[in-house]
Amino acid sequence: MPIKIANELPAKAFLENENVFVMAEDRANSQDIRPLKILILNLMPTKIETETQLLRLLSNSPLQVEIELMQTATHVAKNTSKEHLTKFYKTFDDIKYEKFDGMIVTGAPLEQMEFEEVDYWPELCKIFEWAETNVYSTFYICWGAQAGLYYHYGLKKYPLPEKKFGVFEHHPLDLFHPLMRGLDDTYYVPHSRHTELRMSDIAKIKDLQILSYSPMAGVHLLSDMECRNFYSTGHSEYDADTLAKEYFRDKKKGLDIKIPYNYFPNDNPEKKPVITWRSTGVLLFTNWLNYFVYQRTPYDLASL
Repeated sequence: MPIKIANELPAKAFLENENVFVMAEDRANSQDIRPLKILILNLMPTKIETETQLLRLLSNSPLQVEIELMQTATHVAKNTSKEHLTKFYKTFDDIKYEKFDGMIVTGAPLEQMEFEEVDYWPELCKIFEWAETNVYSTFYICWGAQAGLYYHYGLKKYPLPEKKFGVFEHHPLDLFHPLMRGLDDTYYVPHSRHTELRMSDIAKIKDLQILSYSPMAGVHLLSDMECRNFYSTGHSEYDADTLAKEYFRDKKKGLDIKIPYNYFPNDNPEKKPVITWRSTGVLLFTNWLNYFVYQRTPYDLASL
């Protein structure tokens, strides 16, 4: 079934060129269906790119999916036009009286800052608190996952000796968990971060379950025991060239950046990367929507 997005959202043209079934608002409004309402809190500076990546993964849902995009009001985005943000994004004040089947919280390039130093941290805490009663299930990504775990459980992030940058092998720790359904015994996920979560800290929290792990990248997926909140330290939503763009950008700045691990063929940056994580990303988000949003959310969101 299709994903419902604004008629003029740039992602619509990108996805249609890939034969992804998207439905414009005017046609969707004529269907007598209660769509899944998904809120995307986009904290990334490259908002249009991140929108497109996430919408691509959400397009395999069993029902019509209605997307709402949200930005923080207390931080001015510098890499996305004001026109785009004004036209397609809402702030917390705009949606605080609404209820949603699901919410996605993206990453942000803020890992080397303390959470309390982030200019929109108080606003983010307010959104996390609001989501406990106004969102059925939330999927947190990378820095968003670290922020969610710190807010809910006080889990700390620790600086790494060097940036965890590349595509790493992962293994499910619970093959029978619905979120992991269909994943192979070994699968791949991109990572791009300067900090990590420690398994020893997570083990002390009875409400958390580690669902997957990488020998090189560490903890990957976590769930609370109620299966209402999920946390991913990696980026299954990334495009084939996302890590390449980051690598060449940092090289151009003269930064000490290593070639992404297990990414360019023969570690040659002149060769085109081969994507090895697309099916994993599709499965994770389809499983989340199907088993933890569609099958569990009440039909009447007012009763959430």
